[in-house]
Amino acid sequence: MRQRLHWISMHGVVRTVAKLAARRGDPQARMVADPSVRADPVSFYEELRTQGPMIRTRVGHLTVDHAVAHELLRSEDFRVIMLGANLPAPVRWLERRTRDDLLHPLRPPSLLAVEPPDHTRYRKTVSSVFTSRAVAALRDRVEDSAGELLDGLAAGPGVVDIVERYCSQLPVAVIGDILGVPDTDRPRILEFGELAAPSLDVGLSWPQYQRVQHGLAGFNQWLTGHLRHLREHPGDDLMSQLIDASDNGAHLSEPELQGIAGLVLAAGFETTVNLLGNGIRLLLHSPDQLERLAADPSLWPGAVEEILRLESPVQLSARVALRDTEVAGARVKAGDMVVIYLAAANRDPAVFEDPHRFDVGRPNAGKHLAFSGGRHFCLGAALARAEGEVGLRRFFTHFPDVQLAGLGSRRDTRVLRGWAELPVGLGSAATPGLQNPQFAVEVGD
Repeated sequence: MRQRLHWISMHGVVRTVAKLAARRGDPQARMVADPSVRADPVSFYEELRTQGPMIRTRVGHLTVDHAVAHELLRSEDFRVIMLGANLPAPVRWLERRTRDDLLHPLRPPSLLAVEPPDHTRYRKTVSSVFTSRAVAALRDRVEDSAGELLDGLAAGPGVVDIVERYCSQLPVAVIGDILGVPDTDRPRILEFGELAAPSLDVGLSWPQYQRVQHGLAGFNQWLTGHLRHLREHPGDDLMSQLIDASDNGAHLSEPELQGIAGLVLAAGFETTVNLLGNGIRLLLHSPDQLERLAADPSLWPGAVEEILRLESPVQLSARVALRDTEVAGARVKAGDMVVIYLAAANRDPAVFEDPHRFDVGRPNAGKHLAFSGGRHFCLGAALARAEGEVGLRRFFTHFPDVQLAGLGSRRDTRVLRGWAELPVGLGSAATPGLQNPQFAVEVGD
């Protein structure tokens, strides 16, 4: 009963209100309740863009403007949103009294839900371990993992679901190395990541909510035992180093360590799965761009930026005003929420010429906001870029004749956008001697 009441307060009320408001044309409600928005988000971006840089909604504001989004992500007048904080007072009261104590990416001590001084302390400690040298070492692991997975694909059937067999397997291998997860436990990490993916959304159905809770509970239970094991038997993984790290003699607490591990799963798995799947789909639909990359492999880093811009794995973010302020001529009161439509801002024609065109040589593709900005800029952005570049480059070099073998299906999420299933016909694998010249160009940069 308690879980059902929490679903009602956190999602059921939102679903009901959003359906009613969507019929009246409220843009934020349509993002929750209008299936046409998910089916064709690009048309929705452009519809919103005609309404100005700051759009008033039933519960706050919404922006699709790149300049405004850039400002909001860095503004000291706003803070990140916490799960349930902007519900109406009576509903918020019920949510707080029925919630569980499970880790959640939008609840403290997650880095996504805290501000200074806690955010500063967490990030400083994590950064002391997650160094550029550590990322370089993980890039080597990405190379090795990609090679092993691609060799396995070459030995299997000609048509595969590339999301299941490759896009999801590569980040799990990397996350496993970061968290010190033994090989036998990695299928469980994959399961937890897939189940918890919709946890960033509001307005979940009761079955969706149950699946998310099952994934979060499973990860919490597993993580408690895993951290205990790492304390007793530390390895050379980054999680063991983080357990041992301190800031002026103060170590991270158990809940803080769990929050960081949970964020590694939430941010490191699903976003990379989506980056790889989106990239494969875009490139297979744009053979001219794939030919450019085959002719000039130095374009691969820029191609990843363009994929992040055009098909942002994270579609939305939000901020809450700390005080009365003004943004792009609109008055924003303390406590008001502003939804930042990152995916739409990444197609702003004021910044990106011919913004809906896929161009792997686009000179300013890196101006996208797919990794957020300001103090909440993604801590794992360099690793995500490496996974995207290595994973895509090696895939297309290994299987130069790959083709789509079906329509595929999108993930049933709103904040995150990617493919749940993407069947491809692999074709013949290139011989090892022909693969090396292309994939070796960028290694070590």
